[in-house]
Amino acid sequence: MSVFSLSDAQLDDKLAQIPALAGPREVEVLSGGLTNRNVKVSTPNGVFVARCSDDNAEALDIDRDAEHANTRAAAEAGVGAPVVDYRPDLGVLVIGYVEGVTLHNDDFARDGIVPRVAAGIRQLHDGPRFVNAFDMYERQPRYRATCRDHGYRMPEGYDDFAGQFEDIRVALAVRAEDTVPCNNDLLAENFIDDVDRLWLIDYEYSGNNDPCFELGNTWTECKLSIDQLEELVTTYYGRRRPEKIARAHLQAIVSQYGWALWGFIQQAVSPLEFDFWGWGMERFEGAVEEMRAPGFAALLDQASTGDDG
Repeated sequence: MSVFSLSDAQLDDKLAQIPALAGPREVEVLSGGLTNRNVKVSTPNGVFVARCSDDNAEALDIDRDAEHANTRAAAEAGVGAPVVDYRPDLGVLVIGYVEGVTLHNDDFARDGIVPRVAAGIRQLHDGPRFVNAFDMYERQPRYRATCRDHGYRMPEGYDDFAGQFEDIRVALAVRAEDTVPCNNDLLAENFIDDVDRLWLIDYEYSGNNDPCFELGNTWTECKLSIDQLEELVTTYYGRRRPEKIARAHLQAIVSQYGWALWGFIQQAVSPLEFDFWGWGMERFEGAVEEMRAPGFAALLDQASTGDDG
């Protein structure tokens, strides 16, 4: 049964089996969560978030054990919420509730937000390594095979851009980066601002990865301008690095082309009434626009041969 189909009584029964959540409690459903049903649980002993996972982890290539371990590592790095309990038998990860304001795309127009985001990302990347790797060039073929093997709907022409996707891989390989612990899914709502710092939440797709994938993915998911991409990358590296800006730009295209397939899979398997097709098409069309842009070849050249000082 999908976690989204659980009755309130069935959900409460799950929560009652977790010691930290036992006893009198108030449960509030949190917004968001396309593969988790997230609830805020208030008890006499504290306030927690129970991340109740759905049963589609295999189709979406989610490793719940890695998510748990990496959430702990992010907490150790000082940017992630503390882990309270993990019950894979119940499909529940319990973390501490973080008081603060959830960011939205419009918040990135405020002065000072982009540098704070860059600092938060850098703090995560400088923290303990994660237990697994994340590489969209390995994940995208698996997502593509899932769509093919199950006959899931895909846009005509998706595979027409496999050559450009490969061109990016070759360009990125010339100056391959050491991997660092990355969230890999930093949409605006995965940042929580408590004034003193930004918290980074949701480690479903986390893994050690090229830091420029994190930067590029954040740029495209938060719908930042090209100037904000430059600010994000420059702040992250401490000085302007044209080849890193180009690398992050290319990794944003990689992100969009790969994550689009996630949307097409979700359209077929998710019980939620959500426009996953539109979500996937937005990313696919964004990737295509970038691959067709006059400056695409220059990005490949800058990322592979540009002076990194």
